[in-house]
Amino acid sequence: MPGKQRPSTVYFSDVAVESLDVRKTLPSKFKRMIRRFKLDDRIKDRTVGIKMHYGGNLGYTTIHPLFIRLLVDELKRMGAKRIAVMDNKVEDGVLRGYTREILGCEVVSTFGQTRKYLYREEIGFKGVDFAEFGGEAVDCDFFIDFSHVKGHGDCGFGGALKNIAMGVVPNTTRQKIHQLEGGITYDKDKCDLCQDCLNACPNDAILLNKKKQEIEIFFHHCTYCQHCVLVCPNEALQMEDRRFEDFSHGMALITDKFLRKFDPQDLLFINVLMNITMFCDCWGMSTPSLVPDIGILASRDIVAVESASLDLIKTENFLPHGLPKSRELLEGDGHLFERIHGKDPYLMVKFLEEVYGGSSRYDLQEVG
Repeated sequence: MPGKQRPSTVYFSDVAVESLDVRKTLPSKFKRMIRRFKLDDRIKDRTVGIKMHYGGNLGYTTIHPLFIRLLVDELKRMGAKRIAVMDNKVEDGVLRGYTREILGCEVVSTFGQTRKYLYREEIGFKGVDFAEFGGEAVDCDFFIDFSHVKGHGDCGFGGALKNIAMGVVPNTTRQKIHQLEGGITYDKDKCDLCQDCLNACPNDAILLNKKKQEIEIFFHHCTYCQHCVLVCPNEALQMEDRRFEDFSHGMALITDKFLRKFDPQDLLFINVLMNITMFCDCWGMSTPSLVPDIGILASRDIVAVESASLDLIKTENFLPHGLPKSRELLEGDGHLFERIHGKDPYLMVKFLEEVYGGSSRYDLQEVG
Protein backbone atom coordinates (compact mmCIF):
# COMPACT_ATOMS: atom_id res chain seq x y z
CA MET A 1 0.00 0.00 0.00
CA PRO A 2 2.78 2.57 0.68
CA GLY A 3 3.20 4.97 -2.21
CA LYS A 4 -0.31 4.50 -3.51
CA GLN A 5 -1.29 7.51 -5.65
CA ARG A 6 -4.56 6.72 -7.39
CA PRO A 7 -7.87 7.64 -5.75
CA SER A 8 -9.18 4.86 -3.52
CA THR A 9 -12.72 3.57 -3.65
CA VAL A 10 -14.93 4.50 -0.71
CA TYR A 11 -18.43 3.04 -0.64
CA PHE A 12 -21.17 5.17 0.88
CA SER A 13 -24.64 4.20 2.05
CA ASP A 14 -26.83 7.22 2.72
CA VAL A 15 -29.12 7.17 5.76
CA ALA A 16 -31.80 8.88 3.65
CA VAL A 17 -34.51 6.67 2.13
CA GLU A 18 -36.13 7.04 -1.26
CA SER A 19 -39.37 5.36 -0.22
CA LEU A 20 -40.98 3.46 2.65
CA ASP A 21 -39.41 0.18 1.62
CA VAL A 22 -37.21 -1.82 4.00
CA ARG A 23 -34.88 -2.59 1.09
CA LYS A 24 -34.19 1.15 0.79
CA THR A 25 -33.20 1.62 4.44
CA LEU A 26 -29.67 1.85 5.82
CA PRO A 27 -29.40 -1.70 7.22
CA SER A 28 -30.29 -3.19 3.82
CA LYS A 29 -27.88 -0.84 2.08
CA PHE A 30 -25.20 -1.82 4.60
CA LYS A 31 -25.52 -5.50 3.73
CA ARG A 32 -25.21 -4.70 0.04
CA MET A 33 -22.18 -2.54 0.78
CA ILE A 34 -20.35 -5.40 2.52
CA ARG A 35 -21.02 -7.67 -0.43
CA ARG A 36 -19.45 -5.12 -2.81
CA PHE A 37 -16.03 -6.03 -1.40
CA LYS A 38 -16.34 -9.70 -2.48
CA LEU A 39 -14.50 -10.94 0.58
CA ASP A 40 -15.51 -14.60 0.45
CA ASP A 41 -12.03 -15.89 -0.49
CA ARG A 42 -10.36 -13.77 2.21
CA ILE A 43 -12.84 -14.76 4.91
CA LYS A 44 -13.52 -18.47 4.35
CA ASP A 45 -12.01 -20.69 7.09
CA ARG A 46 -10.23 -17.75 8.71
CA THR A 47 -10.41 -15.82 11.98
CA VAL A 48 -12.02 -12.38 11.76
CA GLY A 49 -11.66 -9.66 14.38
CA ILE A 50 -14.05 -6.71 14.53
CA LYS A 51 -12.56 -3.85 16.55
CA MET A 52 -15.08 -1.34 17.84
CA HIS A 53 -15.70 0.83 20.89
CA TYR A 54 -18.00 -0.65 23.55
CA GLY A 55 -18.68 2.74 25.12
CA GLY A 56 -19.22 3.14 28.83
CA ASN A 57 -21.49 4.12 31.70
CA LEU A 58 -24.65 5.86 30.38
CA GLY A 59 -23.45 6.54 26.84
CA TYR A 60 -25.96 5.48 24.19
CA THR A 61 -24.60 6.85 20.90
CA THR A 62 -22.27 4.00 19.97
CA ILE A 63 -22.87 1.76 16.93
CA HIS A 64 -26.30 0.12 17.05
CA PRO A 65 -26.03 -3.66 17.67
CA LEU A 66 -28.14 -4.38 14.58
CA PHE A 67 -25.35 -3.24 12.25
CA ILE A 68 -22.79 -5.39 14.06
CA ARG A 69 -25.10 -8.41 13.84
CA LEU A 70 -25.65 -7.83 10.12
CA LEU A 71 -21.88 -7.73 9.58
CA VAL A 72 -21.40 -10.89 11.64
CA ASP A 73 -24.11 -12.70 9.67
CA GLU A 74 -22.41 -11.74 6.40
CA LEU A 75 -19.08 -13.06 7.68
CA LYS A 76 -20.74 -16.32 8.69
CA ARG A 77 -22.25 -16.60 5.22
CA MET A 78 -18.73 -16.24 3.82
CA GLY A 79 -17.56 -19.16 5.95
CA ALA A 80 -15.50 -17.45 8.66
CA LYS A 81 -13.98 -19.96 11.08
CA ARG A 82 -14.14 -17.65 14.10
CA ILE A 83 -15.56 -14.15 14.56
CA ALA A 84 -14.77 -11.98 17.58
CA VAL A 85 -15.98 -8.47 18.36
CA MET A 86 -13.42 -6.77 20.58
CA ASP A 87 -12.65 -3.75 22.72
CA ASN A 88 -11.09 -3.21 26.12
CA LYS A 89 -13.65 -4.15 28.81
CA VAL A 90 -16.37 -6.62 27.81
CA GLU A 91 -18.58 -5.48 30.67
CA ASP A 92 -18.72 -1.96 29.21
CA GLY A 93 -20.65 -3.21 26.19
CA VAL A 94 -23.36 -5.21 27.94
CA LEU A 95 -25.57 -2.18 28.66
CA ARG A 96 -25.52 -1.31 24.96
CA GLY A 97 -26.41 -4.83 23.82
CA TYR A 98 -22.92 -6.01 22.85
CA THR A 99 -23.34 -9.61 23.96
CA ARG A 100 -22.79 -12.99 22.31
CA GLU A 101 -26.53 -13.63 22.19
CA ILE A 102 -27.33 -10.37 20.40
CA LEU A 103 -24.30 -10.07 18.10
CA GLY A 104 -24.11 -13.77 17.25
CA CYS A 105 -20.38 -14.15 17.88
CA GLU A 106 -17.74 -13.97 20.58
CA VAL A 107 -17.44 -10.68 22.46
CA VAL A 108 -13.95 -10.39 23.93
CA SER A 109 -11.35 -8.04 25.35
CA THR A 110 -8.72 -6.95 22.85
CA PHE A 111 -6.17 -7.94 25.49
CA GLY A 112 -7.45 -11.47 26.14
CA GLN A 113 -9.11 -12.91 29.23
CA THR A 114 -6.30 -11.70 31.50
CA ARG A 115 -6.20 -8.29 29.74
CA LYS A 116 -2.43 -8.79 29.64
CA TYR A 117 -2.12 -10.56 26.27
CA LEU A 118 0.07 -8.08 24.38
CA TYR A 119 2.60 -7.80 21.58
CA ARG A 120 5.40 -5.24 21.80
CA GLU A 121 6.51 -3.09 18.87
CA GLU A 122 9.30 -0.51 18.80
CA ILE A 123 8.18 3.02 17.86
CA GLY A 124 11.08 5.34 18.73
CA PHE A 125 9.25 8.66 18.53
CA LYS A 126 10.07 11.11 21.33
CA GLY A 127 8.50 9.73 24.53
CA VAL A 128 6.88 6.78 22.74
CA ASP A 129 9.75 4.32 22.79
CA PHE A 130 7.52 1.31 22.15
CA ALA A 131 3.86 0.42 21.94
CA GLU A 132 1.95 -2.69 22.96
CA PHE A 133 -0.91 -4.11 20.91
CA GLY A 134 -3.73 -6.36 22.06
CA GLY A 135 -3.09 -9.98 21.21
CA GLU A 136 -6.65 -10.71 20.11
CA ALA A 137 -6.36 -8.02 17.44
CA VAL A 138 -2.89 -9.00 16.23
CA ASP A 139 -3.79 -12.70 15.98
CA CYS A 140 -6.69 -12.14 13.56
CA ASP A 141 -6.36 -13.38 10.00
CA PHE A 142 -8.66 -10.59 8.84
CA PHE A 143 -9.13 -7.32 10.74
CA ILE A 144 -12.20 -5.08 10.49
CA ASP A 145 -11.94 -1.59 11.97
CA PHE A 146 -15.61 -0.76 12.72
CA SER A 147 -15.70 2.81 14.01
CA HIS A 148 -18.23 5.31 15.25
CA VAL A 149 -17.13 8.75 14.01
CA LYS A 150 -17.44 11.63 16.48
CA GLY A 151 -15.51 14.61 17.77
CA HIS A 152 -12.62 14.15 20.19
CA GLY A 153 -11.03 16.59 22.61
CA ASP A 154 -7.54 15.19 22.05
CA CYS A 155 -7.51 13.99 18.43
CA GLY A 156 -9.89 16.52 16.93
CA PHE A 157 -12.04 13.57 15.89
CA GLY A 158 -12.29 9.86 16.53
CA GLY A 159 -12.71 7.40 13.67
CA ALA A 160 -10.83 4.46 12.17
CA LEU A 161 -7.36 5.78 13.03
CA LYS A 162 -8.20 6.54 16.64
CA ASN A 163 -9.94 3.16 16.99
CA ILE A 164 -6.54 1.58 16.37
CA ALA A 165 -4.01 4.02 17.85
CA MET A 166 -5.88 4.26 21.16
CA GLY A 167 -8.17 1.27 20.83
CA VAL A 168 -5.84 -1.70 20.41
CA VAL A 169 -3.27 -0.47 22.96
CA PRO A 170 -3.35 -0.67 26.79
CA ASN A 171 -3.42 2.32 29.13
CA THR A 172 0.38 2.31 29.47
CA THR A 173 0.78 2.96 25.75
CA ARG A 174 -2.17 5.36 25.68
CA GLN A 175 -0.46 7.37 28.41
CA LYS A 176 2.70 7.72 26.31
CA ILE A 177 0.66 8.99 23.36
CA HIS A 178 -1.18 11.56 25.48
CA GLN A 179 2.08 12.78 26.99
CA LEU A 180 3.05 13.97 23.51
CA GLU A 181 0.45 16.71 24.03
CA GLY A 182 2.12 18.07 27.15
CA GLY A 183 1.53 17.77 30.89
CA ILE A 184 -1.29 18.82 33.21
CA THR A 185 -0.85 21.73 35.61
CA TYR A 186 -2.98 22.50 38.67
CA ASP A 187 -3.64 26.00 40.03
CA LYS A 188 -4.88 25.62 43.59
CA ASP A 189 -5.93 29.28 43.78
CA LYS A 190 -8.50 28.77 41.01
CA CYS A 191 -9.88 25.52 42.45
CA ASP A 192 -13.11 25.60 44.45
CA LEU A 193 -13.00 21.82 45.17
CA CYS A 194 -16.18 21.14 43.18
CA GLN A 195 -14.72 17.69 42.35
CA ASP A 196 -16.04 17.73 38.78
CA CYS A 197 -12.58 16.61 37.68
CA LEU A 198 -12.57 13.71 40.12
CA ASN A 199 -15.95 12.51 38.89
CA ALA A 200 -14.97 12.88 35.23
CA CYS A 201 -11.69 10.95 35.46
CA PRO A 202 -12.14 7.47 33.91
CA ASN A 203 -8.92 6.14 35.50
CA ASP A 204 -9.28 7.11 39.18
CA ALA A 205 -6.19 9.28 38.80
CA ILE A 206 -7.53 12.30 40.71
CA LEU A 207 -7.83 12.38 44.48
CA LEU A 208 -9.09 14.95 46.96
CA ASN A 209 -6.54 15.73 49.66
CA LYS A 210 -8.87 16.84 52.44
CA LYS A 211 -6.00 17.82 54.72
CA LYS A 212 -4.44 20.20 52.19
CA GLN A 213 -7.80 21.13 50.68
CA GLU A 214 -6.62 20.52 47.15
CA ILE A 215 -6.87 17.90 44.45
CA GLU A 216 -3.92 15.66 43.55
CA ILE A 217 -3.19 13.83 40.32
CA PHE A 218 -1.77 10.32 40.54
CA PHE A 219 0.14 10.33 37.25
CA HIS A 220 0.75 6.58 37.34
CA HIS A 221 -2.95 6.15 36.50
CA CYS A 222 -3.33 9.31 34.40
CA THR A 223 -3.58 8.81 30.64
CA TYR A 224 -3.75 12.56 29.89
CA CYS A 225 -7.17 12.12 28.34
CA GLN A 226 -8.02 15.69 29.47
CA HIS A 227 -11.50 14.87 30.74
CA CYS A 228 -10.57 16.75 33.91
CA VAL A 229 -9.30 19.77 31.97
CA LEU A 230 -12.44 19.96 29.88
CA VAL A 231 -14.92 19.80 32.77
CA CYS A 232 -13.14 22.15 35.20
CA PRO A 233 -15.38 25.25 35.47
CA ASN A 234 -12.57 27.47 36.76
CA GLU A 235 -9.69 26.43 34.47
CA ALA A 236 -7.72 25.27 37.49
CA LEU A 237 -6.43 22.34 35.42
CA GLN A 238 -4.63 23.11 32.18
CA MET A 239 -2.53 21.32 29.61
CA GLU A 240 0.97 22.81 29.33
CA ASP A 241 3.33 22.92 26.36
CA ARG A 242 0.65 21.92 23.85
CA ARG A 243 2.12 19.87 20.99
CA PHE A 244 -0.82 18.68 18.91
CA GLU A 245 1.43 18.06 15.91
CA ASP A 246 3.56 15.60 17.90
CA PHE A 247 0.43 13.91 19.21
CA SER A 248 -1.01 13.52 15.70
CA HIS A 249 2.30 12.19 14.40
CA GLY A 250 2.51 9.66 17.22
CA MET A 251 -1.02 8.46 16.56
CA ALA A 252 -0.14 7.89 12.90
CA LEU A 253 3.08 6.02 13.71
CA ILE A 254 1.34 3.62 16.07
CA THR A 255 -1.46 2.98 13.59
CA ASP A 256 1.14 2.36 10.87
CA LYS A 257 2.96 -0.25 12.99
CA PHE A 258 -0.27 -2.11 13.67
CA LEU A 259 -1.56 -2.08 10.09
CA ARG A 260 1.74 -3.43 8.75
CA LYS A 261 1.08 -6.65 10.64
CA PHE A 262 -1.58 -7.44 8.01
CA ASP A 263 -1.72 -7.91 4.28
CA PRO A 264 -3.67 -4.85 3.00
CA GLN A 265 -6.17 -7.30 1.48
CA ASP A 266 -6.95 -8.53 4.99
CA LEU A 267 -8.09 -5.12 6.23
CA LEU A 268 -11.48 -3.42 6.01
CA PHE A 269 -12.45 -0.04 7.45
CA ILE A 270 -16.06 0.87 8.19
CA ASN A 271 -17.01 4.31 9.54
CA VAL A 272 -20.49 4.96 10.94
CA LEU A 273 -21.53 8.60 10.58
CA MET A 274 -24.55 8.61 12.85
CA ASN A 275 -25.04 10.16 16.28
CA ILE A 276 -22.01 12.35 15.59
CA THR A 277 -21.37 13.95 18.97
CA MET A 278 -18.73 16.40 20.21
CA PHE A 279 -16.83 13.94 22.42
CA CYS A 280 -15.55 10.36 22.38
CA ASP A 281 -17.72 7.47 23.58
CA CYS A 282 -15.17 6.90 26.36
CA TRP A 283 -16.79 9.78 28.26
CA GLY A 284 -19.53 7.40 29.34
CA MET A 285 -22.22 9.92 28.43
CA SER A 286 -23.92 11.13 25.27
CA THR A 287 -24.73 14.61 24.00
CA PRO A 288 -27.00 15.57 21.09
CA SER A 289 -25.77 15.18 17.52
CA LEU A 290 -23.68 17.95 15.99
CA VAL A 291 -25.08 17.34 12.49
CA PRO A 292 -27.90 15.21 11.09
CA ASP A 293 -27.13 11.52 10.57
CA ILE A 294 -25.23 10.90 7.33
CA GLY A 295 -24.79 7.16 6.77
CA ILE A 296 -22.02 4.57 6.61
CA LEU A 297 -18.71 4.58 4.70
CA ALA A 298 -16.42 1.61 3.98
CA SER A 299 -13.08 1.18 2.21
CA ARG A 300 -9.95 -0.97 2.04
CA ASP A 301 -8.01 2.30 2.50
CA ILE A 302 -8.03 3.84 5.99
CA VAL A 303 -6.76 7.23 4.78
CA ALA A 304 -9.49 7.46 2.15
CA VAL A 305 -12.34 6.49 4.48
CA GLU A 306 -11.19 8.95 7.14
CA SER A 307 -10.82 11.75 4.58
CA ALA A 308 -14.26 11.06 3.12
CA SER A 309 -15.82 10.95 6.58
CA LEU A 310 -14.43 14.35 7.51
CA ASP A 311 -15.45 15.85 4.17
CA LEU A 312 -19.08 14.75 4.68
CA ILE A 313 -19.33 16.42 8.10
CA LYS A 314 -20.00 20.02 7.13
CA THR A 315 -20.17 23.14 9.29
CA GLU A 316 -23.19 24.41 7.36
CA ASN A 317 -25.16 21.42 8.70
CA PHE A 318 -24.25 22.19 12.33
CA LEU A 319 -27.04 21.72 14.88
CA PRO A 320 -26.44 24.30 17.65
CA HIS A 321 -28.01 22.13 20.36
CA GLY A 322 -25.17 19.65 19.77
CA LEU A 323 -22.98 21.78 22.01
CA PRO A 324 -23.61 22.52 25.69
CA LYS A 325 -25.18 25.93 26.26
CA SER A 326 -21.86 27.19 27.63
CA ARG A 327 -19.98 26.39 24.40
CA GLU A 328 -19.89 28.14 21.04
CA LEU A 329 -18.05 27.43 17.80
CA LEU A 330 -14.63 29.03 17.56
CA GLU A 331 -14.14 31.73 14.95
CA GLY A 332 -12.60 30.77 11.63
CA ASP A 333 -13.30 28.71 8.55
CA GLY A 334 -11.82 25.35 9.61
CA HIS A 335 -13.58 22.02 9.81
CA LEU A 336 -16.51 21.78 12.23
CA PHE A 337 -14.44 19.65 14.63
CA GLU A 338 -11.63 22.22 14.51
CA ARG A 339 -14.08 24.98 15.40
CA ILE A 340 -15.19 22.92 18.40
CA HIS A 341 -11.86 21.58 19.68
CA GLY A 342 -9.33 23.97 18.13
CA LYS A 343 -7.46 21.14 16.40
CA ASP A 344 -7.16 20.23 12.73
CA PRO A 345 -8.80 16.77 12.45
CA TYR A 346 -7.11 16.10 9.09
CA LEU A 347 -3.60 16.35 10.56
CA MET A 348 -3.18 12.81 11.87
CA VAL A 349 -4.74 11.43 8.66
CA LYS A 350 -2.15 13.35 6.62
CA PHE A 351 0.64 11.94 8.79
CA LEU A 352 -0.69 8.41 8.27
CA GLU A 353 -0.78 8.94 4.51
CA GLU A 354 2.91 9.92 4.67
CA VAL A 355 4.15 7.01 6.82
CA TYR A 356 1.82 4.19 5.77
CA GLY A 357 0.40 5.10 2.40
CA GLY A 358 -3.14 5.09 1.16
CA SER A 359 -4.72 8.09 -0.50
CA SER A 360 -6.61 11.12 0.75
CA ARG A 361 -8.00 11.27 -2.80
CA TYR A 362 -11.00 9.00 -3.13
CA ASP A 363 -13.80 7.96 -5.44
CA LEU A 364 -17.08 7.98 -3.49
CA GLN A 365 -19.44 5.31 -4.80
CA GLU A 366 -22.93 5.26 -3.38
CA VAL A 367 -24.52 1.91 -2.56
CA GLY A 368 -28.27 2.29 -2.70
